[in-house]
Amino acid sequence: MPNKKDKFYLTTPIYYVNARPHIGHAYTTLTADTIARRKRLQGFDTYFLTGTDEHGQKIQRSAEAAGIPPQQFADQVSEQFRALWDRMGVTYDQYIRTTDEAHKRGAQKLFTTLYERGFIELRSYTGQYSIGEEMFVEGPPGTIGPDGKLTETVTEENFFFKLSEFQTQLIDLIGSNELEITPEARKNEVLSFLRGNVNDTDATAVSAAGHKYIPGALRDLSISRSSFTWGIPVPEIVAGLTEQKHVIYVWLDALANYMTAVGYGSDDPADIAKFEKYWPADLHIVGKEITRFHCVYWPAFLLAAGLPLPKKIVAHGWLLFEESKMSKSRGNIVRSETILEGFGSIKPDLPKAEQDLFAADVLRYFLLREIPFGQDGSFSFDAMVTRYNADLANGYGNLVSRTLSMVEKNFGGVLPAPSDEIPNGEFETLAALIDADFDTQTFTRATTSIAQMITNADRFFSEAAPWKLAKEEASREKFGDVLYRSAESIRTITALLYPILPYATAQVWRQLGLGDIEQAAKNGELNNLHWGGLKPGTKLGPLAPIFPRADKEIITRMTDLEQSNKPAAAPEATPETKTVTDPMAQDIAPPADTVVAEQHKPITIDDFAKIELRVGQIKIAERIPKADKLLRLEVDLGTETRQILSGIAEWYTPEDLVGRRIVVITNLAPRKMRGLESHGMLLAASEGENGKPVLATFSEEIALGSRLK
Repeated sequence: MPNKKDKFYLTTPIYYVNARPHIGHAYTTLTADTIARRKRLQGFDTYFLTGTDEHGQKIQRSAEAAGIPPQQFADQVSEQFRALWDRMGVTYDQYIRTTDEAHKRGAQKLFTTLYERGFIELRSYTGQYSIGEEMFVEGPPGTIGPDGKLTETVTEENFFFKLSEFQTQLIDLIGSNELEITPEARKNEVLSFLRGNVNDTDATAVSAAGHKYIPGALRDLSISRSSFTWGIPVPEIVAGLTEQKHVIYVWLDALANYMTAVGYGSDDPADIAKFEKYWPADLHIVGKEITRFHCVYWPAFLLAAGLPLPKKIVAHGWLLFEESKMSKSRGNIVRSETILEGFGSIKPDLPKAEQDLFAADVLRYFLLREIPFGQDGSFSFDAMVTRYNADLANGYGNLVSRTLSMVEKNFGGVLPAPSDEIPNGEFETLAALIDADFDTQTFTRATTSIAQMITNADRFFSEAAPWKLAKEEASREKFGDVLYRSAESIRTITALLYPILPYATAQVWRQLGLGDIEQAAKNGELNNLHWGGLKPGTKLGPLAPIFPRADKEIITRMTDLEQSNKPAAAPEATPETKTVTDPMAQDIAPPADTVVAEQHKPITIDDFAKIELRVGQIKIAERIPKADKLLRLEVDLGTETRQILSGIAEWYTPEDLVGRRIVVITNLAPRKMRGLESHGMLLAASEGENGKPVLATFSEEIALGSRLK
């Protein structure tokens, strides 16, 4: 049990108000709520923060398009997030908005501190600016930004943060796990970004901790904007250096929320004490697409300001809807409200607010049970209903119903006394393992272990056949023993499930005659579980079904609710022909002029000679936002560098590819995919339908640009 003074400060990312919340936001928030509930029952002084990010050019333009002021636009969308979290029973301690006055003061203080400590200077800059991602990108005019849209050429006099000065310090802090980043794949991506492509040059240096890096691979960062006004003004002490009016870069503004929420920037003694108590954060939960901002920019700002770093940053994967990443452009975003309406409907006798809490439990359980935290995971209505019926209706709910109904019928609703020989090792051992899994965010393993406890308890009940013992007076003591053991198993399982199923476990706790589970959590009764905690003679509460079975009609209902978001299906090729497209870009619909070729038709040597195959080396590999299967590659062909888009992101990570010598078809006409030009195709082999592609490569050295014959 932690000391009462031990704190745990937990944050979600603050969500950008350019669109309504969807199930991906709920995944992050419900996971954080599970952790917060777990930490509170363990006795930690837990502080759980969430909120919304409301500044930037994208918000200003969205508001203009809607014909309303930016503040009104932000108010409307932020309220949708807050209302949804309240509807789902999320127990945040604070909901911060970057338009809050206290936050503005804190963000300005951080900017001023960075300036006064010599890490900000004014420079003129012309570059390509991505409105969608609120960032400058490398490239000439006409460059496509990471959001797949044309960048705008922007000439500004900006304030720059000297990010490059923290290259080796960040490498060593992250490499040593002093700044812990999980999962390991995200940590390696961050280190690769910080170090540069050390495998591609001899111009490397070595950090204090022995890590190789390329000096200058980490560049300084523009941290102000003067081309728009919707943001926090640069503090007057700094703004006086230029005639232009500047606002603070949206990511510096947004990241500061983690400190301003707990008092940073305030002169009030109570706020100062709060900041000293809770900072640094113990855990930042973020999506993998924003790891660079949280794992590079944020710690660099803190180091420059002389402030402690967060203890851990965990980046979860994408939530895929029926194997495709959710996106507005695809029209496959699933709203959390759809789940609340669908699963809430199977409890028609409950008030609407309780239906929502029940459905939020089901969603939370599915996400934590099915998706290994840190990896991409698939969501579908069918899978959710299947998991619900298997684990909750037929498993946990059925165990509770048949055990407690027998106590009610045969013992007048009073828990019978057990025998003296009650096994307890299995449950206490599993409970300890589950505790450890919660602490490392290994939720799938934790929920699987709990499901195994349910299966074991159900097997014990079935093999003991208490319905037979009930008919034999001589077996009454054994009958009571079976029911006690089963009820005690339910108590233990319910305590472990509480952070995941707070509403449903509260109903079970009351049926066990144990009162308010929230109060039990505060009293420490759900922590350090030991067998035998359920007292004989306890009077059960009123009984009622907890998890009624869900029928297939719920799938239809939820599908209908989301149908308007679905894109039209692409036409299928006829049986006699096959559409020839880039096999490395499987998520891209073929253009109108795609070649349609007959299968297995022989070709001549002259036909083959038309294909130009050359040796290339991958210099840069990176994911394309909102294209879950595509990678953007820059390939050195000896005399030129080509940009190639390849649909291999399911099988290869960017760090797997950099430095590889590969075969490229170089005389294909360029084509546009996701707004980016792809000029060439990688050569790969695959086995079986939808088999993994294996890139053709070389075991011997060969000059770049060499032609294969």
